Amino acid sequence: MTAICTLAGAAMAKDPTYIGGVHVVRGDADGADMARGTVFLDENRNAQFDEGEPGLPDVMVSNGREVVLTAEDGSYELPAYDDMNLMITKPAGYATPLNAQMVPQFAYIHKEAGSPELRFGGLEPTGPLPEAVNFPLIEDEVGSEFNCLIFGDAQAYTNREIGYVRDTAGQMLATADLSDTECLIFVGDVMGDDLTLYPRFQSIIAVGRTPQYFVGGNHDIDFDAAEDKDSFDTFRRAWGPEYYSFEIGNVHFVALDNVRYPCNGVDTHDFCALEARTTYNGMVTERQLEWLANTLENVPEDKLIVLSAHIPFQTFTDNTAAKHQTDNLDELVAILSDRQVVSLAGHTHTTENIEEGEYFDGWEAATNVGPAPFHHIIAGALSGSWWAGDLNAQGVPHATQRLGSPRGFYELAFNGPEFVETFRTFHTDADEQFHASFNTPRFRDWAERLLTYRALYDREFDQTPPVVRRDLGDMLMLTTDDLAEGTWLAVNVWGGSASSTVVASINGGDAMEATRTQSGTGEEKREGVEYADPLALAVQSTQGSIAARSVDGGDETAGFSTWQGTSWTGKVNPFQGWMLTDNSSHLWRVDMPSDLPVGVHKIEITVTDRHDRVFRDTIAFEVVEELPNLEWQAEFWE
Repeated sequence: MTAICTLAGAAMAKDPTYIGGVHVVRGDADGADMARGTVFLDENRNAQFDEGEPGLPDVMVSNGREVVLTAEDGSYELPAYDDMNLMITKPAGYATPLNAQMVPQFAYIHKEAGSPELRFGGLEPTGPLPEAVNFPLIEDEVGSEFNCLIFGDAQAYTNREIGYVRDTAGQMLATADLSDTECLIFVGDVMGDDLTLYPRFQSIIAVGRTPQYFVGGNHDIDFDAAEDKDSFDTFRRAWGPEYYSFEIGNVHFVALDNVRYPCNGVDTHDFCALEARTTYNGMVTERQLEWLANTLENVPEDKLIVLSAHIPFQTFTDNTAAKHQTDNLDELVAILSDRQVVSLAGHTHTTENIEEGEYFDGWEAATNVGPAPFHHIIAGALSGSWWAGDLNAQGVPHATQRLGSPRGFYELAFNGPEFVETFRTFHTDADEQFHASFNTPRFRDWAERLLTYRALYDREFDQTPPVVRRDLGDMLMLTTDDLAEGTWLAVNVWGGSASSTVVASINGGDAMEATRTQSGTGEEKREGVEYADPLALAVQSTQGSIAARSVDGGDETAGFSTWQGTSWTGKVNPFQGWMLTDNSSHLWRVDMPSDLPVGVHKIEITVTDRHDRVFRDTIAFEVVEELPNLEWQAEFWE
């Protein structure tokens, strides 16, 4: 497989000097019901179809429904309709122009009358169909080995949170070796409802000087749109089509819009009822399905299909929720047939690496498909748990994610139609792929009190919690009673999948095989203190910055805020209950021996992933008869 890029050192990336756009020729269209133009080799790189420049045959061109191949001279003709994306599928071996923000320019958005009045503007009227829409390409022989970086929900609601994007993704992209990286893919919720923040986000991500592709999320929509057909108009203005495809090497990338907004009166769920609050639903529209079927007719069977969408096709996190999965997955599966497929999604603010054939309760009812029909990767969130929590060493909220992973992103390394996926964080080395902690009777009593409290006071921050992290004591100190009453090592493998294995060895002794807490064989989600990640829950339990208040700022700067101005102020408090890691699909358990002698021990943990890569860590811990006083021993000074 191609080497995973090292996220350190001098900034290196492809030299993206091909700046321009689609060549639109204004004038009276010859037959207003047809769109015409040429896909051409832009030999002088001016993004204009000049005399003598050759047309390129067999390039897919689409109006968002029908798909045609260009003729020998590069020309095409397609039925036109109002509110369409006229676009090409970039073929492998070629590159489209980029705009100044490194967004590929492969489409002309046609909306003759423009958007209805929208808060964030939507699309300006395009007027009548142009005389010609010509698509420039240049040769760009990438080959079959390359990388792409996958980012889930940045979901910045404020300029402060855009600063956090700069200090994480922006810093990484500015310093990484991206010479083998051909694309950055953002799987939705690029923004957190305030779409005026798009330009600043664009300028930060452009520092990577790498082509970037986007799908829209449920926080990228125009919430004042009355119909789904207008709901991504501001997104389309900023980024381009809401669904499209492109090819690199032996991979066919497909971006889908599976956020129907509003779904009220359209879909049959109770939450989509006309009298219900206006909301969204996970669904791929019939027009997209028709476009995808037409597209795939021109894609060789041996190419890997990479589907990108915002809402997962299936997810462990919201396994019984129809709204947070894709209703008509069965229709999509029928179109994909037996092709090799991997899907990429965001939305849940978790990492999930779901192998084909895995199955959790609720999937068939929510998606019309039981076992996973293909490999699913939920990429985690750039924002983690919505930029919530105390600041880490980099001055950014730790925002530990719901299933216990730190904030991060995925890297996919492609070699032909094969790929290796690796979860990355913004603050650990590349070979750090897990964390481990002990689930003791002491932890379970502590966690039970914390979870019960959170169930009582979900969004209250003026109640003193029954426990904070310090009440848990030293998590690497086990008493003989802890061992006798049942203690196990909990290993959270951030990018772990069903094929991952975890073993542990104490003091160099025999290897003890760990068991995944979820088997993925159709069972319900297992929740509670028995299935919690002790380290993640400890980090999530105590957010001291809630209590911060200054003379100068008063209420304005007290605590911190998330979402649309939700204020976390008052007394020290844990995350909200649904954000706490009392369950995980990538947690492994190995029972500790009950007869370990008093003293200092070490436990070596070895994780082997589905690609047979091995990751190790060693933890020193103590066994004691009784817990000592962990505080200052004042009696010696009295």
